[in-house]
Amino acid sequence: MPLVSGRDLLEHAKQNHYAVGAFNFTNMENLQAIIAAAEELNAPVIIQITEKSIAYAGLGYLHALGKFAAETARVPVVLHLDHGKEWSTVIHCIRNGWTSVMIDASKKPFEQNVALTQKVVEVARPVKVAVESELGFIGGKEGDITPEGDIYTDVEQAVEFARRTGTDALAIAVGTAHGIYKGEVRIDFNRIKEIKERTAMPLVLHGSSGVPDEMIRQAVEAGINKVNFDTEIKLAHLAALKNFLQEHPGEYDLRKMNEPGRQAMKEKVKEKIRLLSSEGQNWQ
Repeated sequence: MPLVSGRDLLEHAKQNHYAVGAFNFTNMENLQAIIAAAEELNAPVIIQITEKSIAYAGLGYLHALGKFAAETARVPVVLHLDHGKEWSTVIHCIRNGWTSVMIDASKKPFEQNVALTQKVVEVARPVKVAVESELGFIGGKEGDITPEGDIYTDVEQAVEFARRTGTDALAIAVGTAHGIYKGEVRIDFNRIKEIKERTAMPLVLHGSSGVPDEMIRQAVEAGINKVNFDTEIKLAHLAALKNFLQEHPGEYDLRKMNEPGRQAMKEKVKEKIRLLSSEGQNWQ
């Protein structure tokens, strides 16, 4: 089936009280693992890339992989740009077949964040491409500069931001961090609930790796409709690869080396899909 609109998928998740798993991919094995897991559990899925992935593999290669994966998948697939900070990258993805893009201007002052998001929505809306934006500060690898003031998403600002920008989904800062979480995890579930009630829009949770499963479940119950996963998938692949090389020190065939990693990533993705209650949510 063709790539589906990110707006349609997130609206379905919101109406049916579940969250969609959004998984980063950088190569064929990575992507195959995500699609295979989603198909086995009959779940919709978001496959996403970052600007770092583009620098590594090239936009053309990633688009070709994502488009083919969606067209041959038996479940709804959204192709998403995650953490798009450069205007040129966001626009290039919109023009070249992405069905969802994130404009991340969260480190900019509020008014600049609003203005840039408005510009992206103006371009994306006519071609039915979903726009995700971010308000507040989510630390870790994607954000190495801590802004001044409260790093959590302010509820009143979230309401104003949603009203003024028309963004389709909002990534909020509620206590998570990119990469593997260090220290005690403290998620502000009441903040999620209040922003959800006040904006009535799909909310996104970034930085979920290392967060206890029960907290993820509570976040979804509170109103999260999209959860990003990356680091844990990479670590599953790394562990499988290390184990294979220890058992087969003389092996040099990349196909044999990559197969255990692909299977490990698939099982980890299935674990996350079940966690989000998106299993069996294939509406097409």
